[in-house]
Amino acid sequence: MSEKKAFNFAAFWQRFGTISILLLLLVILAVTKPTAVFTSTSIPQILRQSAVNILLALGEFFAILLGYIDLSISAACGLTGMCSALLMRAGTPWVIACIAGVLCGTLIGALNGFMINKTGLHPFIITLGMQTVYFGLMLVVSNSSSVYGFPAGFSKFMNATLWNVLPVGAIIALIAAGILWFVTAKTKVGRNLYALGGNREAAWYSGINVHRHQMIVYMISGTCAGLAGIVLTGRLNAAAPTAGTGYETFAIAATIIGGTSFFGGVGKIPGVVAGGLIIGIINYGMTVLMIDASMQKVVMGALIIVAVTLDHLVSASSRK
Repeated sequence: MSEKKAFNFAAFWQRFGTISILLLLLVILAVTKPTAVFTSTSIPQILRQSAVNILLALGEFFAILLGYIDLSISAACGLTGMCSALLMRAGTPWVIACIAGVLCGTLIGALNGFMINKTGLHPFIITLGMQTVYFGLMLVVSNSSSVYGFPAGFSKFMNATLWNVLPVGAIIALIAAGILWFVTAKTKVGRNLYALGGNREAAWYSGINVHRHQMIVYMISGTCAGLAGIVLTGRLNAAAPTAGTGYETFAIAATIIGGTSFFGGVGKIPGVVAGGLIIGIINYGMTVLMIDASMQKVVMGALIIVAVTLDHLVSASSRK
C-alpha cells in the first residue's frame, strides 16, 4: 500500500490560498448581510471599486516581482487623473486627454526607473520621495482645488456597464491584466523578470540587462497608475487634489494576498487580479456593514502583515 502523504500547508497556500480567502469573504458577507451579495447592483459596484485596486496592484506586482516596491503608485494615480481632468476642462477631447494621462503615468514610471538606475538607491527610498513630489505637483497644478465638469461623453463612457454587470473600469483592468499576463508568461522579458526576482546576481551573470528591466518594470507600473487615474476620475466624476492617497496600501495588500512573494521571483497575474477583487470586496463589505472608514485602514494594515508573514513562512517551508 502506498503511504498517505502528509498535508503540506505551504503547497496548499501557494495553490489555493487566494481563492480560499476570496470564497471565505463571500461566505462571511453573505451570512452577515445576505441582501448585499450577488444582487444586480452589488456586483457592478464591487467590480467598479475593485478596478482601481486591480490596476494599481498590476503595476505594484512588477516592482515586487523584482523584490522591490513602488510607493509612488498612489500619487502617480492621482496626478495622472488630475492631468487628464485639467486637459478635459481646457477643451481637449476626452479621448486624447485620457491617452495623455496614461502617457503621463508612463513618463512618471520612466522617471522613477531612471532615478533608481542612476542613484543606485533602493526603490523604497526613491519612490517614497517621489510620492511626496507627485502629491505636491498635484496640489500645484490643481491649485489645491477639485476639478470637475467633464464632457458628457467621458462620463457616459466611464459609467457604462456591459450586460448591466461589467463596468467599463473593470473591463479596462481585465484587458490590462490580459496583456500583462501575456508579457509575463509568453515573452523573454517576462522570463527575465522572474529570473531577476529569483536571483539577481545569477541573472546578471547570464547576460540579463538589470537596468533595462528595472526601467521596464517601473514604466509598466506608471502606465498602470495612469490607467487607474483615469478609471478613478471617471468613477468619482471629479479629480480631487488628494485622490489616490493611501491606495499604495491597497495595491501592496492586493499583490501579496494574490500570491506574489514579497521577496521576489514568485507570483502570477491572475492571482493579482483576485487579490484586487478581494480588497474591493473587503472595502465594499465594510461599507455595507457600516464599519468606520478608519477601521478599514486598520484592517488593510493588518492584512499586509498577515499576508507577508504567511509568505515568509511558506517560503521558509519550501526551502526545507
